[in-house]
Amino acid sequence: MYEDLSWSEAKDLLRKWRDDNERKSDEVVQIFEYCLADKIKKLGTERLIILEQVFVAALDCSRIKLAEDCIRVLISEFPESLRVMKLKAMLLEALERYDDALDVLESIIKKDETNAAARKRKVAILKAKGQISDAIKELCDYLKKFMSDQEAWHELCNLYLIEGDFTKASFCMEEVLLHNPYSHLVHQRIGDIRYTIGGQENIEIAKSYYAQAVKLNGNNLRALYGLYLCCSHIATSKAQVTKRKEAQKLATWAMSKIFDITNKSSKQQQKSSKTSTGNNKNSTDIEALEAAFGNLDAKLN
Repeated sequence: MYEDLSWSEAKDLLRKWRDDNERKSDEVVQIFEYCLADKIKKLGTERLIILEQVFVAALDCSRIKLAEDCIRVLISEFPESLRVMKLKAMLLEALERYDDALDVLESIIKKDETNAAARKRKVAILKAKGQISDAIKELCDYLKKFMSDQEAWHELCNLYLIEGDFTKASFCMEEVLLHNPYSHLVHQRIGDIRYTIGGQENIEIAKSYYAQAVKLNGNNLRALYGLYLCCSHIATSKAQVTKRKEAQKLATWAMSKIFDITNKSSKQQQKSSKTSTGNNKNSTDIEALEAAFGNLDAKLN
């Protein structure tokens, strides 16, 4: 496919993918090998940025030899560059030489404490090594300098969940919520964590988050089922009579909504299926619940 491209067309295509922030690792490696590998000197001022692009793509494709060839040229051109040092750490990480990669990243951070990429790579390596407590400490230090990094807060939440520290995990997701107040998935995630912590107070808090998630997206089955569980718990608790009645009413509504969504989905699947034989019966309540459970593994994007 790419063999017929001229070297200038190949260079322009790689530039377009960089500008559009498209990874396309397999294609990048193929274009480089077919069209550019023997024409490096013709690339002019784009030579080094293309080598960096190919280096990352080669790591994605487990083409270690190609990645080593690219980094060798980059190091010879910029031996003191922090950007190239980060690439070197990525290569060491791909080779599972984690301690060596950490040493390189530490040297980058000593030279530039605000280097966010190096700090994130350090957290990733510590996590890969199973050193979760160290990864948490490093990520907390990072967030002291980059408090608005939503991805970092989200990752810190995941690390706390691994450690079983649900209270701190909830705090992290609340920080994410400050930046995404209209994300039904964030509300749902906080509801999940609060429900897991348990206790009457946390169940009621979880109910509020689930309700908001459903308000933002009425088809969120996980939030609907979480709302049903919370309300069912409150309805059988020692809460005030009015609160119990309200919870029972809301639980009934949530379950009926689950039935409506799953039955509708089931009917659509039946219509689209070409291999089904005989007459299909209407889904029962049990089938609807099974479909609801099957959608409980929805994850944050």
